[in-house]
Amino acid sequence: MYEVVIRRREATDLDACVEALRAVHDADAYPLNWPTDPHRWLTPARLLRAWIAECPRGTIAGHVAVQRAPDAAGNQTPSPGAELSRLYVTPAARRRGVATALLRRARSWAVEHHHQLTLNVTDDRRSAAVAFYEADGWRHSHTEDADWTTPDGTPVKLRHYVLGGEER
Repeated sequence: MYEVVIRRREATDLDACVEALRAVHDADAYPLNWPTDPHRWLTPARLLRAWIAECPRGTIAGHVAVQRAPDAAGNQTPSPGAELSRLYVTPAARRRGVATALLRRARSWAVEHHHQLTLNVTDDRRSAAVAFYEADGWRHSHTEDADWTTPDGTPVKLRHYVLGGEER
């Protein structure tokens, strides 16, 4: 049996989280642009909480974070909304319920803390991420241009999602 342990991420987990992220980036190009400082990328200024999945115990198999959502003007002010972010599962741990377990933990925490979760993914309707989120009950709310580009300078569109909301 494959046991998945979800626990709050600690500062001492960051090196192993970066190693896991590198494996994901090498396999799937996520994140699309490898961060200059991956430790900082995993600890954004708006971070509210982060969790890791261990399986087997002591091996980082996945990661998810929740951060404060920026207000409509893009400011960093507090809001009742929160964004799901930095969700990834190592290639070796896929198809074992790791992403679902991480997502459940983040959603449970958001409910406990009265946050309305949103998320965004790059606009590729055929992607595994889009299929995963939509199968989990997330609904596409809108698509917009990102304020960043691909490594070759191509503009990026982001699909925004809400839990159970209506597509617009």
